[in-house]
Amino acid sequence: MKRVETECTLTVNGVDHAVSGLHPGESLLDTLRERCGLRGSKGACEEGECGSCTVLVDGEAVCSCLTMAAAVSGRSIVTVEGIGEAGAADLQDAFLRAGAVQCGFCTPGLIVAADALLTRNSSPSVDEVREGLAGNLCRCTGYGRIVEAVLDTASQRREQP
Repeated sequence: MKRVETECTLTVNGVDHAVSGLHPGESLLDTLRERCGLRGSKGACEEGECGSCTVLVDGEAVCSCLTMAAAVSGRSIVTVEGIGEAGAADLQDAFLRAGAVQCGFCTPGLIVAADALLTRNSSPSVDEVREGLAGNLCRCTGYGRIVEAVLDTASQRREQP
């Protein structure tokens, strides 16, 4: 059986990446890490259960391990590397200040999911933050500091002119 390969252009963090030799079942996660050199998104469960691979596709949080790279050709993809460039460095700083980062493996996915939440809802409640981050698992924290960091960022953003 002949293996079908394709070409596509992925717009990641505002930069076009021409990807050739793409296998039809190749995940966006693998393409980002291995072909684009963006290793911030982590592969853990490879089943869409842990959230460590979360990226934004057209502003929506998705598990890049379950998203086929060819399916997002021509769409806007933002990884954790692009979050700071997109204006969410405050969120990253809040995670550090609150002590919401421990081993750091889940942090990229949490940052991306939190940014998507705050883009949709600038004034979330504790329950809304917990719901917005529900697809992201962290084995090191009790989530309290993570929620605190997201709420702190929301408050600071509302206070800015």
